[in-house]
Amino acid sequence: MKTKKECLMTADGFLELENELNDLKLNKRPEIIQALKEARAQGDLSENADYDAARNAQAELEGKIKELEYMLENAKIIDNNNKDVINIGSTITICYIDDNEEEEYKIVGSMESDPMNNKISNESPIGKAVIGKKVNDVVSVESPNGAFEIKILKIA
Repeated sequence: MKTKKECLMTADGFLELENELNDLKLNKRPEIIQALKEARAQGDLSENADYDAARNAQAELEGKIKELEYMLENAKIIDNNNKDVINIGSTITICYIDDNEEEEYKIVGSMESDPMNNKISNESPIGKAVIGKKVNDVVSVESPNGAFEIKILKIA
């Protein structure tokens, strides 16, 4: 039997997944069903590209729905009320020691990471290094490009 993996996430991340799942079920699924009906109405299905495309879209959608349902079913919401120690849900400001550049990141579970929006996973190199740390700690981060040091300036 396959063991279930906990999906660590923030309350906001859980809500985003719920909203995405509802959108897929209530909006996208009926659109694809309608596309299938229209493609079937064209006649011969053996050489019907519209029908094939709609079936592929339906398979992708159902796979995504199952994935989101699994993640929500196995979600463990991390409620981070302690602002003294970094955990999932913390927003941190760090300073890269080498170039004195400041960055702000939100530490999230791997399912909701979005580096383009400064949401980094607790499993990322920086995420792993800062979990459990406090303001003014200097931390060495092991990355694929080599180690570097950061200083934690603020936890929110």
